[in-house]
Amino acid sequence: MAQGYDDVIMPTDLPIALPPSDTAFEHVFDLAPVSLWLEDYSELIDLFDRWRAAGVVDLAAYLREQPERVAECTARYRVLKVNRRTLELFHARSQDELLASLGLIFRGDMHETAIRELVAIWSGQTVFENQTVNYTLDGQRLDVLIRGRVLPGHEARWDRVLVSLEDITARVRAERELHDSEQYARDLFERSPVSLWVEDFRAVKLLIDDVRARGIEDFPVFLKVHPEFIKRCMQEIRVIDVNRQTLRMFGAADKAELLRRLDQVFRDDMEEPFAAQLIDLWNGKYTQEREVVNYNLNGDALHVHMQFAILEEHLHDWGMVLVSLVDITARKKAEAYLEYLGKHDVLTRLRNRAYFVEETARLNRKGPWPVAVIAVDLNGLKIANDEGGHTAGDALLRRAGEVLNKAVDPPGCAARIGGDEFTILLPATDEEGARAVMEHIRQVLELNNQFYPGKALSFSMGMAVCPRGASLEATLQAADRAMYEDKARYYETHPPARRRTDRTD
Repeated sequence: MAQGYDDVIMPTDLPIALPPSDTAFEHVFDLAPVSLWLEDYSELIDLFDRWRAAGVVDLAAYLREQPERVAECTARYRVLKVNRRTLELFHARSQDELLASLGLIFRGDMHETAIRELVAIWSGQTVFENQTVNYTLDGQRLDVLIRGRVLPGHEARWDRVLVSLEDITARVRAERELHDSEQYARDLFERSPVSLWVEDFRAVKLLIDDVRARGIEDFPVFLKVHPEFIKRCMQEIRVIDVNRQTLRMFGAADKAELLRRLDQVFRDDMEEPFAAQLIDLWNGKYTQEREVVNYNLNGDALHVHMQFAILEEHLHDWGMVLVSLVDITARKKAEAYLEYLGKHDVLTRLRNRAYFVEETARLNRKGPWPVAVIAVDLNGLKIANDEGGHTAGDALLRRAGEVLNKAVDPPGCAARIGGDEFTILLPATDEEGARAVMEHIRQVLELNNQFYPGKALSFSMGMAVCPRGASLEATLQAADRAMYEDKARYYETHPPARRRTDRTD
């Protein structure tokens, strides 16, 4: 009984044939706590018989092709009686008012609902069930579950069908709200601007619990002794879901590809931060954050800020963990560049004066001894600037940086400490080692001059060695004096085109 009932026949004087003990039946019917309708479908059955005789086989297809036939069917329903609960449910004062207002109760788009019910009747199901929407007489929506049953002895004609309507409005509303809430949460997850992972750590918990059960108390030491345990735990993590930003961030076409290639995402230096994560879990820290390195599927390193949290309802088994990853690669590069600028000369790419001062102080405190110092001065920079402008001078300085970077190996370092002045610090290097470095500089310098046309690059150099207990500052001054002596010899054989009373190069 549903669906577009403007034409439902509403008898007012039809005698209702009740079953034996009809008084008891009527009493139970009227006082039942659910909405009950006694209906007559015999005219509908007659209509179906005519359609079958006319060759209709698939009723659903027939009704969808000719939707006006649905109204023709529902017009054959005859409502014989309703109970008190029905009147209460639909806010009707009497059965007459209810039956006169069926067009208000059964309205809206109920076409498919009607077809499902009619198909059940067509197929001879004497018990049927359907969910639909009705309305009270004052317009309130009712979600109802309809259950129909042909009363015994009336199976041939379907002239007595008992229909119950269960008001499931509250349940449907709750289900709808739950669905909306779940959809809202899903949308937040999928459309989040950060990478989100839902993971299952239950197997990891079992492994950690097993270690604890074996009497292990110092878990960090255990991990150092058994690094394979870290790898085992990494392998036991199950990824349940990831969002769209994760796919974009790691360059995956879809979730299946990402999950298939996780070994390319979490590799190399992931074991150390993951060990720290395991130690936090061992100590009961279920919300964590740290900076780690992952890799996208193209092999590029991704610096990420990771936040990790076991959801509260899964604290007992670690079955659901939410992990967020924020790509901080650009920030890390900027920080690295700023750090580079703080310790390097941009033009020559050598260490700068600030680093030189810091390193000199460190060596003066800790060595290792002896510390050799080579003072280097670029010959002819003033002339290059005068003749070719600062562009020419900068080109010479860049070449000087190339030579010194190539010739000086760690732990030694070369620093630009002034315009054309450089100093090389060589820890744990004696005089013989320092002279070998100076010779290597000359060899690289010669190769550089062969590669670059135009003005030749030339250095004046001086060297001194600081033994343990001596003053490194005094050694720097000694190397500087030796460099000036070498510079004087250079100008004896390479006199400048013009001289000034003050120092020109």
